[in-house]
Amino acid sequence: MSFSKEDKEELAKLGVKNTLDLALLLPKNYEDLSLSDTPNDGDNTVEVECRFSFLRGRILNVTAYCYTWQEDIKIIIFNPKPWHYSTFKVAKRMFIHGKSSVYNSTWQFANPKVITKVGEIIPRYKLAIRDQMVEKYIKKYLNLKALLDEGLNNDEANLLLEIHKNSKNSLNLIKELEQNETNLNIIKFVEIFNYMKKLSKKKQVLPAKKIAVFDIKQWIENLPFTPTNDQISALEDIKRDFLGTQAKRRVVMGDVGSGKTLVMLGASLMIYPNVAVLMAPTSILAEQIYAEAVRLMPKFIKILLVKSGDKDVDFSGVNLVIGTHVLLYQELPKANLIMVDEQHRFGSNQREKINQLTKDGEFFAHYIQFSATPIPRTLSLIQSELVSFSFLKQMPFSKDIQTIILKTTEFNSLIAHIKDEISRAKQAIIVYPLVEESEVSNYQSLNEGSGYWYKNFKNVYLTHGKDKDKEEILQEFREKGDVLLTTTVVEVGISLPRLSIIVIVGAERLGLATLHQLRGRVGRNGGKGWCYLFTKLKEPPPRLKEFAKTLDGFKIAQIDLKNRQAGDLLDGTIQHGLTFRFYKFEEEITQYAKTRLESLSINKS
Repeated sequence: MSFSKEDKEELAKLGVKNTLDLALLLPKNYEDLSLSDTPNDGDNTVEVECRFSFLRGRILNVTAYCYTWQEDIKIIIFNPKPWHYSTFKVAKRMFIHGKSSVYNSTWQFANPKVITKVGEIIPRYKLAIRDQMVEKYIKKYLNLKALLDEGLNNDEANLLLEIHKNSKNSLNLIKELEQNETNLNIIKFVEIFNYMKKLSKKKQVLPAKKIAVFDIKQWIENLPFTPTNDQISALEDIKRDFLGTQAKRRVVMGDVGSGKTLVMLGASLMIYPNVAVLMAPTSILAEQIYAEAVRLMPKFIKILLVKSGDKDVDFSGVNLVIGTHVLLYQELPKANLIMVDEQHRFGSNQREKINQLTKDGEFFAHYIQFSATPIPRTLSLIQSELVSFSFLKQMPFSKDIQTIILKTTEFNSLIAHIKDEISRAKQAIIVYPLVEESEVSNYQSLNEGSGYWYKNFKNVYLTHGKDKDKEEILQEFREKGDVLLTTTVVEVGISLPRLSIIVIVGAERLGLATLHQLRGRVGRNGGKGWCYLFTKLKEPPPRLKEFAKTLDGFKIAQIDLKNRQAGDLLDGTIQHGLTFRFYKFEEEITQYAKTRLESLSINKS
């Protein structure tokens, strides 16, 4: 059911865009104005007649007879106004509503309201518009047919309608909702089902050119290593995408070191002799992928690396174009596949621009984004309404990384360990929370702490996010350095095969996803490594302890989600803040919602 134009504007203030949004405006509580048969602590409605009153200090004391309970009661009014005296004058009979409690063996009402609508149960929504307006919209638009049309079944629709009846049962349903698992799960389901329905409407169906998929079986067999089952599975997913005539959007999500580059290369080979474009967030990353492509791809594939400052680039005969955002300023060839590494590093305008640059008439390229920031399966189920997912959970190299929470008193042992590792031709990174000194931070900044390292170590390098030479410094450190002092600039990107230690200063200030990315710099090609989480807190937070126990990025993402909840996912991102009132990202409920949504779309088609 669609809302009228006037109502639509008013409901938009509450974020209500459809019938399910409206149905989910559950009252925060109710004001029960039905007569209370027996005296009790709490909110009550009774009929009274005032018998006697006097003022003591700034309190009006009224003795009244309660007809409902058939006994004398007290009414007290703090800081009475003139109208209170006329309202509660002797011999006046009325209905009052308020909190009652026993005082000196007598039931007493403090600052009650005089009411005329006896017997009503009034919902309190606590929203941006008046409760009466919310009630009006619910009565106007909420009915069984409207909810069934939205895809709910009878049980789900009837529970919502019963809550909105504003009856004694409604009041009990809201009061007992958290304790009633069946009803609570229905509300959770409706919340996520409604959300996923909205996401599915944002999904664009764009035409893609039919591709004769190149057989990469022989290439895989001739690789100098055996790909993981997850890598093969991801390539199979991509192959299925290519066989259709819709431009597909896929996310290949894999932990640091899970082998995403191989999937990039395999995907680009599958569309040979057509063109694939790969955009990386940094020059270092682009050059690393290019080097791997030259090493692993068949010789008949023409690969081109586009660097910053390159002009009049000749794309003729090229099969795979690799570059950074500089690609956005080139006359790119028409492409059948766009791949973006670490997509979150690019703005939506940049992503849209590369889509348009490679568009071939009415046809769009298939789009694959690669991410080393795992998200929980629950979030992938939600976002799968917008994109398809492939997961790389297996590691080509077994990692032996120890995560140690470090206190100030243990600093000397850390220094001894770093010196020992450097003597074995290994490297260390020290990550500071800030570049400059700050009055609000109890940790040294990069600039403050650098003196110690320069004094006690050789081959010390320093860079940070605003350093225009950071890529050159990282490259030089990779070849010649012992210690790198930096900020979270190393979170994504450069492969440092000799890095065995990373120290994260003020670790409790960073999100678990960032900590996991930083730890992922260590032991990229196997071997032993250490991640030190330095904190001045007497008791490290539980999430740091949980983080130290696992290397599994997907488990860490689940811990992160549990700790901070997720925000508005409709733009495809996970942000801070709470979107749902009851739903807590339960995987079983999410999967059920997804299944129901799929059956709904099948029935409609």
